[in-house]
Amino acid sequence: MLWGGPAWAATTGTTLDVAARPVGPAGYRRLQAGPGWPVVVRSDLAPPQGGRADRRVPLACFVQFSDMHVVDAQSPARFEYTHPLLGAGAFRAHETLAQHTSTALVRKVNDIRNGPFSGRPVDFVMTTGDNTDNHELVELDWFLTVLNGGRITADTGDAGRYEGVQDSGVASYWNPHRTTPDDYKAKGFPVVPGLLDAARRPFDSPGLRIPWYSTFGNHDDSVVGSLPDGIPFIDALYTGDRKIFGFDPAAADVIGRALRDPAYVPDALALLASGAGLVRTVTPDPRRRPFSTGEFVRAHLDPRNTGPGPVGHGFTQDNADGVDVFYTFRIAPGVTGVSLDTTTDAGFAEGSIGLHQYLWLEKVLKRNSSRYFDAFGFQRRQDVTDELFVLFSHHTSWTMTNVLPDRRRPLDPRLTGDALVDLLQRFPNVVAWVNGHTHENRIVPHGTGDRAFWEINTAAHVDHPQHARVVELVDNADGTLSLFTTLVEGDAPYQAGYDDPTPSGLASLAREFAFNDPHADPAAVGAVTDRNTELVVAGRAPVR
Repeated sequence: MLWGGPAWAATTGTTLDVAARPVGPAGYRRLQAGPGWPVVVRSDLAPPQGGRADRRVPLACFVQFSDMHVVDAQSPARFEYTHPLLGAGAFRAHETLAQHTSTALVRKVNDIRNGPFSGRPVDFVMTTGDNTDNHELVELDWFLTVLNGGRITADTGDAGRYEGVQDSGVASYWNPHRTTPDDYKAKGFPVVPGLLDAARRPFDSPGLRIPWYSTFGNHDDSVVGSLPDGIPFIDALYTGDRKIFGFDPAAADVIGRALRDPAYVPDALALLASGAGLVRTVTPDPRRRPFSTGEFVRAHLDPRNTGPGPVGHGFTQDNADGVDVFYTFRIAPGVTGVSLDTTTDAGFAEGSIGLHQYLWLEKVLKRNSSRYFDAFGFQRRQDVTDELFVLFSHHTSWTMTNVLPDRRRPLDPRLTGDALVDLLQRFPNVVAWVNGHTHENRIVPHGTGDRAFWEINTAAHVDHPQHARVVELVDNADGTLSLFTTLVEGDAPYQAGYDDPTPSGLASLAREFAFNDPHADPAAVGAVTDRNTELVVAGRAPVR
């Protein structure tokens, strides 16, 4: 059901008002401002009642960032040559501008301030993992600076020149400053002589003006999000002077498959260790060293990185050893947030949840649920204070299929997304599970009646369509709750000159290049039912 929203809905600055639209029907296309997207009322889990807009009581409002992939595009520990097989995760035409894209979204969130439907001030921002691209210390520093504010120089190695694949002359990459042909120019990508230099110049992020929280993703703990740390010659690539620009197609295919299939790992490691392939000598940089899970947490706890708060951005000293990087936090009176760690450092991109964390989550939910269902389906009641729960994780229910043991708890059995869904359906106070990883917009209902919740999956900042999402939780005072989900785009013009070196101009070009990237998925924007929505769910805890 489409709904234009009440007359007081504040649409300005969101995709309710205007959204990017390509110019022309096909080929390489520039972008322009197009009409905003409607609100779709989804009644999959509960029927919407008339007059609820007049009764509505705001409970919480937050913004989701996801899959920022702050990237050191010149790092020797990247496998760009696998992109014909793996797609955008290996090489992106716009990857030197990832920091500009996320900074543009920071500026937008600072301008929005209030939820468009509840009018409630935005309580916080949560970033749901893959904050960095290849878990390098320098990427972690840039990520924290984007959100907290400060100067960023997105450059490593030789401070006087770019040393990544985009000036290699290799035709499988976009070489923006060269007039020589490549696979991207054949698809209409322009020659932009100053792009790589502009991307490396210092620029400032204003930082968020509201508290923000952090959730861990697989790219934050694994080599390119897929290989475990501890393989000596791969770990040495990070800070070494040897960068592989290409392999022959057969070898690149083996290495690419190894990032998804354990059967190919031995052959891939042998190829990487052989010294074969197209190799360049680059300037080593110690800032490229990969960080551990504990170092990720401790960087958040460092007082220098507090920014708008809170201290630790959700993490506490209990998480500082990097073993258990999950936590709870207060969203608003009567609403609790739960940040989960669905990664495993055994390698490969998909996720799961360890039994230890699963049992911890069960206790958290039980502690503030006066009514719930046990593992056998029997209803239980207890005299406790009810809370509504919103969960956050990197992986979705359908991407939690990797049950390889995690070295942080090697004897802990790993459980799939189906097991987690079953657990959440036992607790009627769970209203939503918010996540990323897929780089697409998708909203999925789970369960029926009061044993139901919404799974809200939001696209990546680094890839098309580069959205963040405002989520508002309201009590309709009629036995139902509503979750409003509104997508927002970065604060950058829809079209900029190719000679525009300003941060907003580069963010605009990043959006255009991401849209036209040969690996871009046009469907990642989602159906209209996955974008701006009102998600109705049966009422749970009383309003406080």
